[in-house]
Amino acid sequence: MSSELFKVIQFLKEKRWVDLTHTFGPDSPHFSAFDSADFQTLFTHDDGFFAQNFKFPGQYGTHIDAPIHFVRNARYLDELDLKELILPLIVIDKSKESALNHDFTLSVKDILAFEEEYGIIEEGTFVALRTDWSKRWPNIAEFNNQDSEGNNHAPGWSLDALEFLFKKRNIKAIGHETFDTDSSIDFKNNGALLAEYFVLDQDTYQIELLTNLDQVPAKGAVIINVVPKPEKASGFPVRSFAILP
Repeated sequence: MSSELFKVIQFLKEKRWVDLTHTFGPDSPHFSAFDSADFQTLFTHDDGFFAQNFKFPGQYGTHIDAPIHFVRNARYLDELDLKELILPLIVIDKSKESALNHDFTLSVKDILAFEEEYGIIEEGTFVALRTDWSKRWPNIAEFNNQDSEGNNHAPGWSLDALEFLFKKRNIKAIGHETFDTDSSIDFKNNGALLAEYFVLDQDTYQIELLTNLDQVPAKGAVIINVVPKPEKASGFPVRSFAILP
């Protein structure tokens, strides 16, 4: 190992690292159209070694969505470049607003207010929306937050906000703490996940079901997304973490 790279590793290890990933299992919250995960033991130590079989959809637990997840003829997960998976991290904190209004939807006005306080959002960054929705994990009912008519209520991004971030600020990727990019109210009104389609149509990825964003500053941290490389996959559980400045 070169002395320069060794010094970089040592420098990074002196920083605080924050795990942004939920531990998931068969009883974890998940998209309602999917079956619950199934974990089975294949062999025990009595057999000489411990091995398990795991069955779950690609979009399960904290996970990465590749462009192909929503967009035809787009890139699969294994086609993402390694350097795309490590990015400067921006965290827009709308946890208070989301606590007061479960249908909170991030607007361009909210982004401009953030920039007034912290400066312009830089090109090539990963922007995460903090709502503290992750604190409802692993309670499925609280995570879905359904009303008496069975409609979910959860915060999210507006299409306008995402168009601003990708087209005006040239960000690289996004992440959030909920199942979907769109707020539940936008999905109900539009009849489609327009915001999620827009993000993936930018030939990039997003990370869903992030956690611990309350431990990350608005600017200065780096996000690293470690994921397996299944062939022709639309997404997969990911180990995302932040290194703080």
